[in-house]
Amino acid sequence: MGSLPVMTDPHRPKGGFADLVGYQLAGWRQDQAEILLEITPQHLNRSGVLHGGVLSTLIDTACGYAGCYAGESEAPRRAFTLSLDCQFVAAAMTGAKLTARASKAGGGGRIFFAKAEVHDQDGRLIGQGSGVFRYRGER
Repeated sequence: MGSLPVMTDPHRPKGGFADLVGYQLAGWRQDQAEILLEITPQHLNRSGVLHGGVLSTLIDTACGYAGCYAGESEAPRRAFTLSLDCQFVAAAMTGAKLTARASKAGGGGRIFFAKAEVHDQDGRLIGQGSGVFRYRGER
């Protein structure tokens, strides 16, 4: 996936989970999304490496955004996760800059499928995953 246009989600509430974890929506377009996170000590598990829950969050968030893009003149789309599958490939430490890139893989009017990979600043694969998501409300 090439570089995505930098975009923020104007409908994301401030002070919510994204702020707690510290990730940012860095790129977003139809069927694709990119989430960034710089690992700090709060993201580590008791072994001193990136906690699997943080990696799962990046995969889940990127996949969800990939299926929910709406242009400026369109009503916002929202979805919730029905199923999430994650594989933890390599450890990441404090200071690593992670990028989760996701793409919508298919679906219909109510359900969509997406997949994501998370790489560090050196291009090393840290984790990957896929999910099944259901749109909230009607479009």
